[in-house]
Amino acid sequence: MTPLGIGAEEYWQGLITGRSGVNAVTDFDCSAISTRIAAQVKGFVPEDYMERKEVKRMDRFAQFAAAASKLALADSGLAITDENRTRVGVFIGSGIGGIQTFEEQHRKMMEGGLGRVSPFFIPMMIANMGTGNVAKMLGAQGPSETAVTACATSTNSIGDAYEIIKRGAADAAVAGGSEAAVCRISMAGFSNMKAMSTRNDDPEHASRPFDTGRDGFILGEGGGILILEELETALARGARIYAEIIGYGMSNDAYDMVHPAPEGAGAARAMVAALESANIAPTEVGYINAHGTSTPAGDVLEVQAIKTVFGDHARKLAVSSTKSMTGHLLGAAGAIEAIAVSLTLHHGILPPTMNIIDPDPECDLDFVPNKARYQQVDIALSNSFGFGGHNATLVFKRWLGGDGSSG
Repeated sequence: MTPLGIGAEEYWQGLITGRSGVNAVTDFDCSAISTRIAAQVKGFVPEDYMERKEVKRMDRFAQFAAAASKLALADSGLAITDENRTRVGVFIGSGIGGIQTFEEQHRKMMEGGLGRVSPFFIPMMIANMGTGNVAKMLGAQGPSETAVTACATSTNSIGDAYEIIKRGAADAAVAGGSEAAVCRISMAGFSNMKAMSTRNDDPEHASRPFDTGRDGFILGEGGGILILEELETALARGARIYAEIIGYGMSNDAYDMVHPAPEGAGAARAMVAALESANIAPTEVGYINAHGTSTPAGDVLEVQAIKTVFGDHARKLAVSSTKSMTGHLLGAAGAIEAIAVSLTLHHGILPPTMNIIDPDPECDLDFVPNKARYQQVDIALSNSFGFGGHNATLVFKRWLGGDGSSG
């Protein structure tokens, strides 16, 4: 569920054609704040994925999680049955949770008093209800968790699911993240802290990571879900395998609640931990899907972190920020970017960093500028860094074996 489209294929085609998902916000009046654009999911009809009764009891973020989970499970061919349901986990994070529900119910309370607050307010708002609703919907009774680590959230969710499968506590997991924070209070909060772009007259070019003209991120919404499965069980049932997860690392800056640590030190530690987890050398990495939010400080610090970790090899890497097209989905960003990395390895195409018009001299890596590139890489990283100093990195490997179905 992304601003570029619904379903993996539409999302992927949007990425490799360089399409922007950023538009003017029309759902509510943004005229009192400096940012009036966002990256929203278009054409989403929740009733296409669940009963109307369920829709009314879920915040939009949980609806995204449920819909994306159904699509992912259908694509995977994994059947959740009485025989395996206790071995299938659900790990769906959200950085903010049901903030649209919070905003709506607060308005009702202020207008009509305490008695107007819905009895469904709490179970619609709390951040674990993406996980809870999906587990119930799918009947998945295995290990279950909701990470809340700001913009690192769904990278942590996927990494935690990977670790739990790796240690033998589950055979498969529904893992990712969802976010639906494009509403008045979120837009006002981010805008007033001057974190977002104010390029309202040119939304398609507003998110421009690593460009000198970048002036903040674009708030996005949506959800992304991957099906993780232990290799032997996946092979045994002839699953289509897009990629392997081979490593996971995380760290904390312990520096500031919103600003990254100097020289990207915390981000570098997360990447090093991920490489050590994967037991690979930095020179084996061919591509990084960067956090790359289009903020003046954050992009430079991520480049510095990459140079710290990869040394001379940093200039041989391809690095791109798909947020140049999708905006920043906060707690769901890592999930849709993990999907992008998996498809990059599967198809041998690197998605571009769009809107690089005047490259920042401090950001001097190969950012696959403005056009997708046919280039097969074998190992790739996905970076996510969040408020609170949270950093997380996943390592993916191209699947080179037969998958029992489509080859």
